[in-house]
Amino acid sequence: MINNWLLLLVWIGVGTGLRLLNLAGKSPWTDEFSTLVFSLGNSFRGVPLDRAIALDTLLQPLQANPAAGINDVIHHLVTESNHPPLYFVLTHLWLKLFPPDGGLVSLWGARSLAALFGIVSIPAMYAFGWFAFRSRLVGHLAAAMMAVSPYGIFLAQEARHYTLAILWAIASLSCLVVSARHLQRQASLPIWLVLLWVGINTLGISSHYFFVLTLGAQALALIVLLWQQRRTQKNNFKFPTVKSSIPLLAVAAGTLAGGLVWVPVFLQNSYGGKLTEWIQGDRVGFAWLSPIFQAIAAWITMIVLLPVESPDLVVVILSGAVMIVFFLWALPILYRSLKFQRQEAGLTTQLFEGFIWSAIALFFVFTYILGIDLTRGARYNFVYFPAVIVIVGASLADCWNAVKAEETALKQSSPVSTNPGSKAKGKINPFIKISGQKAVALIWLMGLLSGLTVACNLGYQKYYRPDLLVPPIIELQDSPSSSVQVPILIATTHKTHVQNGEMMGIAWELKQQAVQPREIQFLLAHQDQNPQTSTAALQKTLATLPRPLDVLLVNFHAPIELDKCVTNANFPSVDGYETKLYYCRDR
Repeated sequence: MINNWLLLLVWIGVGTGLRLLNLAGKSPWTDEFSTLVFSLGNSFRGVPLDRAIALDTLLQPLQANPAAGINDVIHHLVTESNHPPLYFVLTHLWLKLFPPDGGLVSLWGARSLAALFGIVSIPAMYAFGWFAFRSRLVGHLAAAMMAVSPYGIFLAQEARHYTLAILWAIASLSCLVVSARHLQRQASLPIWLVLLWVGINTLGISSHYFFVLTLGAQALALIVLLWQQRRTQKNNFKFPTVKSSIPLLAVAAGTLAGGLVWVPVFLQNSYGGKLTEWIQGDRVGFAWLSPIFQAIAAWITMIVLLPVESPDLVVVILSGAVMIVFFLWALPILYRSLKFQRQEAGLTTQLFEGFIWSAIALFFVFTYILGIDLTRGARYNFVYFPAVIVIVGASLADCWNAVKAEETALKQSSPVSTNPGSKAKGKINPFIKISGQKAVALIWLMGLLSGLTVACNLGYQKYYRPDLLVPPIIELQDSPSSSVQVPILIATTHKTHVQNGEMMGIAWELKQQAVQPREIQFLLAHQDQNPQTSTAALQKTLATLPRPLDVLLVNFHAPIELDKCVTNANFPSVDGYETKLYYCRDR
């Protein structure tokens, strides 16, 4: 028993180290700025639009506001964003433990809450695997894989709500397992389970609206399970009675009521559609295949991700090749072990397989039928991520026991020898031997390398890289060709607080660089429907600024009309930032 808990502490220790490694070393991106601003109880609407503003003015919403409370967090969130408030309220309380960093909110403090929930998911996966498969070995291997999963570490190192939603998904799936076992016995769910399940589901929806996909996949998985049971048992199968079905219907009704609370928030939020434009749109040609490849890439990174985003092309190629070879070797082993697991824990395995395939089906329904490409955001796979890890853990457990099972079979089939020195003639199947404990160890070590890849920012890099954009800006300021300190205007078109976050990333990085550049100002040129409004705002702002002036247009999606300005086509664009530099010297 002591060794059992010590081993769990090892998984927790490894997972903690990976999640805290380089936690604040990556620049925050626009979604994280939303978390920071709203969790402080601040608003983006205080940042002036359509005029030049200083760096400190742009970053003002990231300053702690002692007067702001939980009501301010909820108010600004539901009126300016499209997320439920639970995680933001928790972050608001959590940030009180961390002093400001350079006058701004502590990035490490904000990310550490998500990391903490990610760490808690490791023992939660152990309990989940142990309970679902009635096996400590499954629990340990599920916890071990959760500890090093590159996808899990990616989510845990962002100041976002996904790791909290994963915990609710684990808890809700545990309730699903209990309900399936009761249905199999034609027994009603106890009232405590009904209330607990409804409470967990409601909290899950209050953490992320896409948690409803977890619930929808659960419902489909139960239907699929009942159909499979009827097909296999035929005449011996009995559908759940009305009495045993009532508590399950109560769970559905209670969860529906908890979810409907947020419908008015959707209706009053005018930003919802604009904030999700990036996952909407029409497809042409090969774009119809993109969701399939995006989904496969997300599935792979739940288990392994080597440095495919390294700046060294050789490293990228070698990493891709090793990953391909690894999966060609590992997938048959996992699939073979899963087939045996279906025989040993048929109900649970069928339930989780049905859940995973149902969730994937829902993703593709949204993508191809409703026109909302959920596969573009790998983070949305939190919906079924815990089920994938526990299934992998169960497969690895069967793989771990394969050699022992083969040895037992050989002993039973070998004739009893009267010679004490004689050896059994049977031999262990080489495939079984390779796919046993050594294979499990190798798969876990690949996961460990993958976790280090993400922590060291060589995989699952942030969508925006202001850390790569700021150095050229600094070099531009230090150019010896400039005889005077020429001011810089960094301008972008503005629709929602997403663009605030894009500019905040640049301003944050400039502040973190601790440089004292020549004067830098920012322009958020607002745009509703007509792009010309942003063009007019830029021209009006330039008319008020002295010349000479350097103008850096960043993600400026409007016609560019700059009189007496010469473009520098060599200024680099980086991930998340499409740039154009103009030298404006005369009027």
